[in-house]
Amino acid sequence: MRKIIADSSANLLSLSGAAFRSIPMVIHAGERDFLDNAQLDTGDMMDYLSTFKGRSGTACPGPDGWMNAFAGADEVFVVTITSGLSGTYGSAMAAKDLYEQVHPKVRIHVFDSLSTGPEMQLLIEKLASLLDTDLSFEEIRDAGEAYLRSTRMFFSLQSLHNLAQNGRVNKLVAGAIGILNIRILATASPEGTIAPVEKCRGEKKAQSAMVAKMLEAGYQGGKVRIHHAENPETAQAIQAALLEKFPAADIEVGTCRGLCSYYAERGGVLTAFETA
Repeated sequence: MRKIIADSSANLLSLSGAAFRSIPMVIHAGERDFLDNAQLDTGDMMDYLSTFKGRSGTACPGPDGWMNAFAGADEVFVVTITSGLSGTYGSAMAAKDLYEQVHPKVRIHVFDSLSTGPEMQLLIEKLASLLDTDLSFEEIRDAGEAYLRSTRMFFSLQSLHNLAQNGRVNKLVAGAIGILNIRILATASPEGTIAPVEKCRGEKKAQSAMVAKMLEAGYQGGKVRIHHAENPETAQAIQAALLEKFPAADIEVGTCRGLCSYYAERGGVLTAFETA
């Protein structure tokens, strides 16, 4: 049996046509913990965080969570949020090493997405398409790593408060975002960190800038996955703009689960795509 496992920042609870498991991450805020699983009410979480004055943070799954998910599979492909911003990849690698010592015949590969959300979804969908083929474990592993090098992600945020609290971005930079209707457009760097691209005044300028940056980065009509944190209007506007240029493109809009909603905050939009 072949299985795909991802942490919950992929924003996927299930996957059609493949054995799939989502491992929940946790958002901490004072005395409240939000487990990023199917039962989480992300709207309630964001309401709470919007008025919470203390320090908040996130926690990655421990090795036990990964190892429980490995059970029953002969070959396992794991996709994690970027190691540049989270210890999740390290936790999954520790679980892999421990599990393989007890189950030496089980093959496990952990992909460091160097990204999150929709870019993880693209890789997961690619892996799912390969699992039913005659390709070997090594061939699927190599094809997945090659595919990951052919995808990109840009994201537009109207607040960097939670990212600044966790030391992911500079607090002075974060303080300027959200003032005077400024949004920041950023991308996932080659190292898996947040790389600001430009500041945009207003939602429509941010939408136009995102599409322009996608085209500059080599988008030519391939797959696109757009995830949003309670901002379907912007996500759908980006989808429409891309479909106007590439009518046959496979473009889907989805919502952020807990972890991505925490970091993207209300209004955030993440767009991942295949390059030429």
